[in-house]
Amino acid sequence: MDKAYLVREVKSFLMDEDGVGVIELVLILVVLIGLVIVFKKQINTLLTNIFKQINSKSKEVY
Repeated sequence: MDKAYLVREVKSFLMDEDGVGVIELVLILVVLIGLVIVFKKQINTLLTNIFKQINSKSKEVY
């Protein structure tokens, strides 16, 4: 491979903006996963309480 060709390809890759959307989605997912990890206990408690209420209300229907 020619060095100039490699430099052109690297510049072309860096200037290409098609991958920006993918990078944004990955960063959003990383932030969301981080929030879930940080608030795991609170989310778990909230979901447990919600499902307890659902179970108790569904028993009233039957």
